[in-house]
Amino acid sequence: PLPRRRIGSPILWSPGATQEKILRADWQELMDMVITGELENISAALGHYLQIRPKAQNARSLRQGVSDTGDINATLPRGFYLRTRFTRTILQNQ
Repeated sequence: PLPRRRIGSPILWSPGATQEKILRADWQELMDMVITGELENISAALGHYLQIRPKAQNARSLRQGVSDTGDINATLPRGFYLRTRFTRTILQNQ
């Protein structure tokens, strides 16, 4: 309910050199898996700061994806998310 929501103050954040390097490596690793059709091998455990997770309401919300053999198949839609511990670090440093 609206009265129980917490609304914080906005912050403007930019990654430092080390954070950017790790984010870039996570992005590259995950995108390599997407491009080569390894969608079903992607798990939330991959990536230090960035992860790919399903973003569907339920298992029936399927989209077209490409398998590692190049075939079109049904798969859950996925989205990129920052890890909770990384987001917590960003907020604590503000």
